[in-house]
Amino acid sequence: MEAQRGLTLIELLIVVAGVAVLATVALPALSGGLEASRGAEARAALLASLMAASNRAALTGTRGVLCPSTDGHSCSDSPDWSHGWLVFMDANASREFDAGENLLRVQPALAGRVRLRTTVGRTRIVFQGNGGNAGSNVTFTLCDGRGPGRARALILSNIGRLRDGDATPENLAATCVP
Repeated sequence: MEAQRGLTLIELLIVVAGVAVLATVALPALSGGLEASRGAEARAALLASLMAASNRAALTGTRGVLCPSTDGHSCSDSPDWSHGWLVFMDANASREFDAGENLLRVQPALAGRVRLRTTVGRTRIVFQGNGGNAGSNVTFTLCDGRGPGRARALILSNIGRLRDGDATPENLAATCVP
C-alpha cells in the first residue's frame, strides 16, 4: 500500500498565517519605498525641466519659462505643480504659452501621493537670456506621500541652482495633504 502525500488542514493554516504576517510587515515598507521612488522621480523631472529652460535660454537669448499646468496646453495661476507643468521658450515675454512658441517639455501629473508646490505668488519660473532665474529665489516643497517628516524644500537660486533645504511648517501644511 502506497502512502498518500499532501498537506493537512493544520499545515495549510500555518502557511497562510505566515504569509499574512509577512504581508502585514512588508506592505508598509513596500509602500514607503514606492512613494520615495516617486518623490525622487518628481525631483529629477523638475531638475531636468529647470535645466532645459535655463540651457535653452542661455543658448538662444530667449526667455525660458516653467509654469504649472492642469491641461498640458496652458499655464495655471496656482502654486500647485502636482498636476504637471510646461516648459517653453517665451518669444514675446508674456509668460504664457502662445501659438508659435517652442514647447520644450510637458510634464504630466505626478504619480501616487506626490505633491509639489511653490510659495504663493511664484507660478512662473523665468530664465533670462543669460540662463539666470529672473526674480527672487523660489522654494518648491516636495511631499512624497510618506508624510511631512520626509518632505523637502527644493530652493532655486537666482543663478539657476537647485539645492535641498528644510520645508517650513506653512509649506508643509499646504503641500502634505493626508
